[in-house]
Amino acid sequence: MGVKYLWDVLEPCKKTYPLDHLQNKKVCVDLSCWMVELHKVNKSYCATKEKVYLRGFFHRLRALIALNCSIILVSDGSIPGIKVPTYRRRLKARFEVPDDGGVEPGKETSLKRNKGSEFSCMIKEAKVIASTLGILCLDGVEEAEAQCALLNSESLCDACFSSDSDIFLFGAKTVYREICLGEGGHVVCYEMEDIKKKLGLGRNSLIALALLLGSDYSQGVRGIRQEKACEIVRSVGENIILEKVSSEGLSFVKNMRNSKKQASPKKGTLPLVSINGINHDPEGLQQIKEVIDAFMNPKCHKADSNTVSRALADFTFQRTKLQEICHQFFEWPPEKTDEYILPKIAERKLRRFAILQSRSTEVAVNRPLHKPQVPEKCPVSEIIKTRKVQGRECFEVSWNDLEGLETSIVPADLVERACPEKITEFKGKMEAKKKKKPKQKQPKSKERETSSPTKASSLIELSLKLQQIDLNSTSVLATSTIEEAEQEKEQKKSKKPDYLRLLDSPAKENSSIGWSAIGRYGVGPSSCSFYSETEVIDLISPCPQARSQNVSRSYQELKSQEQKCHDRKLENVIELSDSDTDNDEHCRKARELRMFLENIRKDVIL
Repeated sequence: MGVKYLWDVLEPCKKTYPLDHLQNKKVCVDLSCWMVELHKVNKSYCATKEKVYLRGFFHRLRALIALNCSIILVSDGSIPGIKVPTYRRRLKARFEVPDDGGVEPGKETSLKRNKGSEFSCMIKEAKVIASTLGILCLDGVEEAEAQCALLNSESLCDACFSSDSDIFLFGAKTVYREICLGEGGHVVCYEMEDIKKKLGLGRNSLIALALLLGSDYSQGVRGIRQEKACEIVRSVGENIILEKVSSEGLSFVKNMRNSKKQASPKKGTLPLVSINGINHDPEGLQQIKEVIDAFMNPKCHKADSNTVSRALADFTFQRTKLQEICHQFFEWPPEKTDEYILPKIAERKLRRFAILQSRSTEVAVNRPLHKPQVPEKCPVSEIIKTRKVQGRECFEVSWNDLEGLETSIVPADLVERACPEKITEFKGKMEAKKKKKPKQKQPKSKERETSSPTKASSLIELSLKLQQIDLNSTSVLATSTIEEAEQEKEQKKSKKPDYLRLLDSPAKENSSIGWSAIGRYGVGPSSCSFYSETEVIDLISPCPQARSQNVSRSYQELKSQEQKCHDRKLENVIELSDSDTDNDEHCRKARELRMFLENIRKDVIL
């Protein structure tokens, strides 16, 4: 838990960074805080059985591995003696802490944890899966956050992951309270420098706040809120606050509150300070000194100890062992485990190569000429294609000497830092492909937009040529048809019909065929006898001009009757031709002939 309401007090100093902020850093992780946080996500039986908390832990580790973030896991050791009453009260004397009411307050000793509890088993599983990834766990002497703070204050790590706010009281400089993976992944960070600048609170002031507000080691002063506590601590000062509390206890808090109210406390009021669950005199300085000493001098492994050195060493990634553990815990096949972890291992390798490249560039400036640098082989074989992952420019690359992984996706800026020559080579290949690649046919809409004037003129010329060919073919057909019609017309003109020969004859008035025999207003049955059965009439050519001065009205009626008779015969012939439907070509020609005759009939009538 840490100090009550301290995260609320530190809210103005809260900062959020993207996950890339962790790249190439070394961090300590309070393992208990992470496992409690991951277990809170889903406390159902199915989630516990399927080890959802352990999957979340695995994905956090692989995300940090990809960023080349070195991880030091720290687990809790024994329970500090000063914390045992709080621990009993919090767990209600179940599982790990027996009921030991005979121990006097302030005389408690550290208590070993129950290694068989459910939470202890979760910690063991996390240690196993981390060891296969090359991450060892440092078992703390007592409080894990105290050990993390010591490593951070000694600059053995860049920051600490913990949700216990009392880590600042143990001396931590930079603390990551939360971590979020996936799209928009980030970490929530608090720095001691910001706390000093913005809030005016140093480590000593935070310890005094813990005495006033309450923590794992004391219950604090009753009835005081965090705003008032901060005001009191600031008024005393960072440098003398602990000295004042150690010498006077917390009675000065009572005096300051009374001076504000300008009234003395009534008799019978409750004591101001309650430590370890037992009510004490405000002058109980011994317990206050123990709380201060627990924060200032926690029991931890020394920074130069072999235990710490072993935890800080690099260990190799055990691929086969990890596959076995993931199959045991998650029932994953080896391929799925490789799919999750190998791309992250490859990305970490590339980041380390980028660091070597930058260092070698700096050193090469002052390197003697007789000591040439031997470059390390780049882990990237070649760039295959460009990609975009969550809006970020990336490359799909192939790897050298990485068993089980052929290609993966890495950020483009990382490739540019590590091996810019690969990007140059890739761009050259792309340019060569563009030159060799034939132009693809564009859609009609784009073709209209991007077509040049030369293309448009060529299309117009082609269209005109096609129209000219069509007109030529049509004119040739029309010319041939006209020529045929003219020939037939000349043939018909050379051969006059009988009725014209009759009119032109000089002896027409003396002819035996009289006009009265035909009838004045009608046409007799012999009116069609002027034409023989086999005579062909030229219907295309215009009707012969009759001599109006020699042709009477009776002759015009006779001519009309003869035309009707001839049309009936042609219609009979066409109707007979309709019966033959076997030949499609014949039907088509018959239809055209009927249309042709109909047009001629209209022209004659008009």
